[in-house]
Formats: sequence, C-alpha cells, structure tokens
Amino acid sequence: MSDTSNSVLSLASSDRARFALWGVFAAALLSGLLLLWLTGDWIVAAGFAATGVMMAAVLVFVRQAQPAREPSRIEFDWALVRAAADNDDLAIAVTDRAGRMVCANSLHESWFGGPQTPPALGLGEDGDAQLVAAGRSAWRDGKAIVPRLRRDLMVFDAEVLRGGRNEDHLIWRFRTSQTLDLFAEAKRLIEGEAGRRLGEAGMMAILIGPEGRIRHATPAFALRAGGRAEAQVEGRDLISILDTDAEGAIRFSSEGTKGTPLRLMQFALDAESVDTATLILLVDEEGGGRAGSGGGIGHIQSLLGILPLGLALADRDGRFLYLNDAFCRAVGLAAGARPVYPGDLVVREDKAAVADSVRRFANGQAMTGDLAVRLRHQPEEPVALTIAGARGLGDAAVLLSIKDSSEESRLRKQVAQATKMQAIGQLAGGVAHDFNNILTGIIGHCDLMLMRHTPGDSDYDDIQQIKGNSNRAAALTRQLLAFSRQQTLRPQILQLPDIVSEISNLLKRLLGETVTLEVKHGRNLGAVRADPGQIEQVIVNLAVNARDAMPRGGTLTIQTYAVSKSDVRKLGSDILPIADYTALSVADTGTGIAPELLPKIFEPFFTTKEVGKGTGLGLSTVYGIVKQSGGFIFADSKTDAGPASGSSFVIYLPVHAEETGAAPALVQQKSKTSETWGTGTILLVEDEDMVRAVAERALVRNGYAVIAASNGEDALVILKLRNDIDLVISDVVMPVMDGPTMVRTARESWPDLPILFMSGYAEEQLRKMIDLDNIAFLPKPFSVQQLAEAARDVLAARG
Repeated sequence: MSDTSNSVLSLASSDRARFALWGVFAAALLSGLLLLWLTGDWIVAAGFAATGVMMAAVLVFVRQAQPAREPSRIEFDWALVRAAADNDDLAIAVTDRAGRMVCANSLHESWFGGPQTPPALGLGEDGDAQLVAAGRSAWRDGKAIVPRLRRDLMVFDAEVLRGGRNEDHLIWRFRTSQTLDLFAEAKRLIEGEAGRRLGEAGMMAILIGPEGRIRHATPAFALRAGGRAEAQVEGRDLISILDTDAEGAIRFSSEGTKGTPLRLMQFALDAESVDTATLILLVDEEGGGRAGSGGGIGHIQSLLGILPLGLALADRDGRFLYLNDAFCRAVGLAAGARPVYPGDLVVREDKAAVADSVRRFANGQAMTGDLAVRLRHQPEEPVALTIAGARGLGDAAVLLSIKDSSEESRLRKQVAQATKMQAIGQLAGGVAHDFNNILTGIIGHCDLMLMRHTPGDSDYDDIQQIKGNSNRAAALTRQLLAFSRQQTLRPQILQLPDIVSEISNLLKRLLGETVTLEVKHGRNLGAVRADPGQIEQVIVNLAVNARDAMPRGGTLTIQTYAVSKSDVRKLGSDILPIADYTALSVADTGTGIAPELLPKIFEPFFTTKEVGKGTGLGLSTVYGIVKQSGGFIFADSKTDAGPASGSSFVIYLPVHAEETGAAPALVQQKSKTSETWGTGTILLVEDEDMVRAVAERALVRNGYAVIAASNGEDALVILKLRNDIDLVISDVVMPVMDGPTMVRTARESWPDLPILFMSGYAEEQLRKMIDLDNIAFLPKPFSVQQLAEAARDVLAARG
C-alpha cells in the first residue's frame, strides 16, 4: 500500500472521529436539558451531561489510537500469471473491461512485436475488424473464434474467452493455423537437424522477412556472424551483418576485409507475393567472391542437384552453365542433351522474349520475374519460366527455374477427357432414347403392313427393306447406349471359355483365310456375371479390329486366365482394385497402335481407318460394355518391338460372388415364338402419339381390348372409372407424371395390378426410378411380335 493511500485513510478516519464527538456532545447536552426540565435541579442535569461528554471523549480517543485498516481486497501477481501462461504453442493476452492490456505471455510479444493490445495487433483492416467483432461476441456469449488471421507470413486461429472472478476480463488465445506453411517448413529445416548438417557441409542458411530482418538462422551462420553458435542474430538487419567491398565481394562484418568472401543464393518462399520471406543460402566463395571472376560453382551445383525444383544457371551472355535433372525433365531434354541457350528450349515465337529477359536480368538489378513460354516438346501447354538475377555466383548471372508440370498436365487432360466423355455419354443416351421412339413407330408400322402382304407382293420386299434398315438403325442406337453405359443388359452367371467356344466358328468366318485364330484357356477360372450377348459383341469388335490391323495376315490369339489378388498387387495398377478376376486377352500380330493414339482409341468416333471404312464406335462400344459389366479394359501396343509386335487388349471381369439380401431384378421378358393371341383389357399409357398408335393397333390385332392414355394422370382417372383392367403397359419417362409414380399411386388401390414398362432408356439407368416389385420391362424399339409376347407372358404369370 503506498503513502498516499495511507494518508487518505488517516484523514478519513479523523473526520469520522470528529463527527462522532460532536454527535455525542449534542446528545449529552440534549439529555441534560431534558433532565433539568423534569427535575428542576440544574446541578444534577449538569453532572449528567458532563459525564456523557467525558465517556464519548474516552471512546473517541481509544478509536483514534487503533491503526486504520484497509478494506479487504485481492491483489493479483500478474508476473506470476504471465510466467504460468508462457507456452510454446499459444500466444495469450488478457484485457480488462475497458480494453486495457492486463498481461501477455512471451510468445504473444514475440509474434506481435511487443505487448500489443488486442484487437489492435496489426493484422490489417479486415483482421482487426474480425477481432473487434469477436471481442463483442465474447462479452455477449462468453466465447468467439476467428480462423485464419494473417500477419506478415504467419496464419493464426484466434479464440476469445470471457473470464475472471466477475467475468470482467477477456482472454485472447492465438495459435498457428494447421496448414502447409512454407515459412514454417523452412524454419524447421533451418533450426533442425538439417540445419546442422548444412553447416557441416560448409553451407549456411537464413530466413529474412520482407523488411530485411533475420527471422531464423542456422547455428553455422550465428557462429560466423556473432562468434558463437548461440549468438542472437534474429531480429538484426542482414545489411548490418554483411559488408560489400569495392570489387563486389561479400563478407561478414565481424570478420573484416580478411574474412572469406561469400556467395549468396536466394529463394522467395512465395513467388506470387512481393511481401514474402526469402530463404538465403551462403557458401564460402573460393574464387574471391567477385561477379565474373571465373570462380567455380561446384558447391552451388551440388546444392541445385539435390533440390526437387527445376533449376538452371546461365552466364551474362545467356549461355547455360548448369542444369539440374529436374530442369531437364521439365523441359523434355533427352539424356545427355545440352542446349546452349534458354531460347533453344522454347518455340520459335518465344525465343526473342526469353533471350531479352535473360539479358535484362543478367545485367540489371537482382530481381525476379515470371515469363509464360511454350516448350518445344510440349507447345500446346504454356508453362511459367522464372528468371532471377544472381549475384556473387562467379560466372553465373541468371538463375532460371521451371516447374515439372507433366504430371499436372496429364491429370488435367484426364479430367477434361472424363468431362467430355460424360457429356458425350449424356448426349448419346438422350439421342438414343428419342431415336428409339421413332424406330418403334417405324418398325411397328412395317410389321402391321407385312400382316396385309404376303411374299411375292409388289410391296412386300420394299417393306422388308424398310424394316431391315430400321433394325440396322436400332443396332446403331444400341452402340450409342453401350458407349454411354446405358444399354439394357441381361446379365447371367457364365464362364468366359464357353462364350469364346460358341463364337469361335463365327470368328473364323470373319477373320478370313489369312488370319490364324488361336484359343487358349487357363485353369480354375472363376465365373463372371455379364450379358453373354454383349460379351460376344466385345469379342467380335476386337477381332474385327485385329483383322483390319493385319492386312497381310497374321495370328489372333484369344486367351482366358485367372488373376488372383496377389497378381493384381504385383501389377501395381492405380485403376484396378484388389480382387479376383477372370481375364480375357485378345492379341494380334498386326501393325500396332502408335503411342500417341493409345489414349484416344476408346473415344467415340475416333478411328484411324480411311473415310467411309469405320464409324469410330467399335472400341467405344467395347469400353462401355466392359465398364457397365463392372470390369476394366487395358490396351497395349509395343510398336518399337518389331513389325509384328501388334497390339493386345486385356479385359478384367470380377469373379462373381453370390450376394445375399440383394434387391430383386426386374422381370425380364424372353422372346417366344408360340401363339401370341390373348384376351383381356389393357390400359396403354404412352405420351408419344406414334408409339401409342402402333402399340394399340398391335394389341388389338392380337385380341386385346385396349384403352389408351397419353399421360399418367389420365391413366389414374381411367383406373378409377374402370374395374376391368387386366394389365397396364406404360412408358417410364413421361411429362407431368412419370410411369413409376403413376404405378405407385395405382397400387395403393390395386396392389396386384400387373405392370409392363417400356422405355427407350436403358433398364439399368431406370432401375432406381422403377423401385417396384413384380414389374416387367420391354426395351424400345420393339416389334409387334415382341409387344404381343410380352403382354401374353405378363398375363400368363398372373395366372
């Protein structure tokens, strides 16, 4: 307690005693007067009053003799609080209700340049504004969090808490954000074991901030600059530690002119920001430290050789002095190739710009710039060439840096290709759906016309020709759907050798006499689940392509074999999941496929054949069928192995495992050639007028009574008015109300109502929409015969 405080307390105590004395005196006087009035004896009254005054005086004297006591209060030892709050990970500060700093730990002062009072921490207008809002929220809610605040090169997460005995203080906590921080990584490199090893190798490293002050340094640098490894060099200006003589040699100031000259090499941690830290490497200059002195750059070359960045050094005339391996890979140089000038690496249009930039940076100030160029080996992909003026590196005057973006470019192309294929697939599926509706009408009308004509009539052959061309168009739509993985599959559990055996005779006729077919089957092959017809189409397409690649004859080898999980691991493929597969290999001895064409062979409409001799849908159809079957296909061609090396396609289909609890598949309708006549009332729901007319006439000609509706809502109205509906045949995708929605509503009243869906889209694509039991499916386009058979089978299954 201070002297001023004691004086104030003493004065307050004397004032209270004086007031108490005058109060007692007044009370004694009044009591004496009252006694005088009652008794009339003034002697008795005066004695009573005097006695009262004397007793009051004694009490006041005793009170004044006692020392004044300070009011009870709690004092905090803030130095002790600060010592307890010191933490390597958290910067902590405490402010009171008025926003004054109460205390802060050492890390807070280190990060923010002294005992700065939150929220004014120099984080910029946005950062300080966020802290002000956080402080208000903490006073109101007790807690607030602000992520990713930036000060210079550091990124913080802030947490504000209300606390204290009366909750009249704010506790501010700051921790570095958990992100990839190049500054932190460089700091860890310098201060850790790597920094010690750099010193042992004769190299020193420091980190300087944008203001030119040293942030971190290796012990080797501290030893040279301050005389001991523990010397405090952080926070000092770099220019105060290094001196430059008239000849341009750089030395430590502490070593004077007799010290060993130094070579400096700097790397900006963030090339896109001006306000960034810089990593500087220092080595002793054996050649005297003068620019252009001819000193060797062995140490620098050794350092550049181990760095993963593409770096090169050039002299003042722009000639290369050194290129590390990463730089050679980035610019596509072959082993042993040594270009003379940087301009030799770029296309002709960029040569002048590169040469001018190298000359400007070599003879100007030490600065850095980026230049967008196109390399000769990859002219379609511009890359960033970073050029920096170098000083103190002997003959080297320019540092060039380029990033190896081959992997990034490859991934970018893959994403673009996948996006393009997806868009084309969606387009193909939509076109196939509309085309199937049109083909359904054409084929249906042809069937109805053929019922009125017999072979030999003048129109019979023309109608057959129209129907045949329509079926060819239907096959084309199936190819489109196969490419877009939207075709309707009829998967079965099968063995690949059986499929190959059944199609072998057909393949021999397709291949001709000049091509020899060899078939080999492995042992212990697992069964696969696939559509046998589609697998046959895959084999035929690959065989026809192989035949065209062997115009002078050759050998086509079809082989099946088992691939276990361990075999897949040995392959090391990033695409093929670890599982058991049955593989189908189709290899030929033809001309092969050029390496630049391999990535494109599965694209739709891509063909190497002459105009008019290929649609470009063969391999894209194969790819779509394999992927829709859950498999994988890989192509390989070694054109450099000889003229008969040929190409090979390997298909991996997963071994089928019985699944329990799987959702039941839609009822599949198989074509039958027996009698299609039937009886009953059928509700036909189809939004396409042409398809509805053909289907209605076809069903009526086969004995059924047909009620037609153009949409789902009309169909529900008809179902409510009629109780004699035996079967509902409905399109799936319709405007206003689709087929599955209409059926779900109808089955609330008629749960056993038979349903036959028909659609130009693939059943696999519609399976999620048709999540119903006891449903049959008929893909478009269909003939009159197929529609009648499907209706008959559904009614027969009902019993």
